[in-house]
Amino acid sequence: MTSPATSPSPNTQQFLSSVLSQRGPSSLPYSEDCKWLIRQHLVSLADSYPSLQPKTATFTHNDGRTVNLLQAEGTVPMMFQNVTYNIPIVIWLMESYPRHSPIVFVNPTRDMIIKRPHPFVNPSGMVSIPYLQNWIYPSSNLLDLCRNLSHYFGSNPPLYSQRRPVQNVSPSPSVSPSMSPSVSFDSNSGVVAARPAIPPGTYPPSPYSSGGRVQFPVPTQPAPPQRISEDAGEVFRRNAINKLVENLHGDIGAMRKSKEAEMEGLFGVQGTLRQRSEHISKGVREMEGEKEGLELQLQMVSMNTDVLEGWLRENEGKKMDGVGIDDAFLPVDNFSKQILECTSADLAIEDVVYALDKAVQDGSIPFDQYLRTIRSLSREQFFHRATALKVRGVQNQAHVSSMAARASPYLA
Repeated sequence: MTSPATSPSPNTQQFLSSVLSQRGPSSLPYSEDCKWLIRQHLVSLADSYPSLQPKTATFTHNDGRTVNLLQAEGTVPMMFQNVTYNIPIVIWLMESYPRHSPIVFVNPTRDMIIKRPHPFVNPSGMVSIPYLQNWIYPSSNLLDLCRNLSHYFGSNPPLYSQRRPVQNVSPSPSVSPSMSPSVSFDSNSGVVAARPAIPPGTYPPSPYSSGGRVQFPVPTQPAPPQRISEDAGEVFRRNAINKLVENLHGDIGAMRKSKEAEMEGLFGVQGTLRQRSEHISKGVREMEGEKEGLELQLQMVSMNTDVLEGWLRENEGKKMDGVGIDDAFLPVDNFSKQILECTSADLAIEDVVYALDKAVQDGSIPFDQYLRTIRSLSREQFFHRATALKVRGVQNQAHVSSMAARASPYLA
């Protein structure tokens, strides 16, 4: 029987924190955003299965590359014929873990052989169960993986002991080596029970035994015995359970694909909504700017309204009888007077030029005299216009300063 689960030792937590926090060439090739989840998976695994202690080891890929990875080696218990056996395994956490499933191998000892054929273990010892094939990040973890391994190994043990001939003390007739019995030990009753041996054959050594690059521990309990005959009802029940599990994993895979397609559609809708949100935000900013401009214009209109209302109050009741057209409008300052004079002179010269054009067309004046007069008037008109332009610039600057001074009480 397996020992009860205990809390992970501080050494295990300290070891994981140390190796996962390393930087530089000696750091482990795992994604930084996944290292905390990897630590949690290994701590939970060591909590429930104390024999599966994490460590680092060198893994060799099929192309010859070597990389330093985390692994958990030890045993997982399984129940077979009401007897608990420990199956030696090694779990490799690859570079893409936990986004992709780990690699699991059974680790047979020298007196164990991998069962051939086996639905979940190939001759090299690699394990392939539905849980590994349907690995889902981030819900899948090592603890559930080991529980699934115990379930599938219990329904169909992957290892069994090699046949060893039993030497008789008393002389007996020679027995063919292929018929010599072997023994198995019942850990519950303590009785040694004889069982038929496996037919002799040559089996290649496991690449993960003592001859490989990585050494694995020797299991503490014997492997499950081989059954010669099984009850038909038991076989039917086991096959039905396996079929139901396969159908369940198939349905889960189909559901996962449909949900992934649905998520892709939702991501597309999210991108469209984000673009529309940006357009709406841009429109709101433009409306706010337009609002500020309208408020500024409203303030200017209000100030001009105040000026006009003040002028009306001052001039209300005044009679304009006997006032000439030239005296009706008085410049408020020298700049306004100069603008008025320049503008009137410009318009007067414009009228003279128009009259000269009519006169030369009618032949009232000679053409050479027309050209001399036009040249003189154009020069004078240019100076009047230039003077008016300069004075208008000075007036605009003074007007802006006055508006700013008047706007300060409204803004406050």
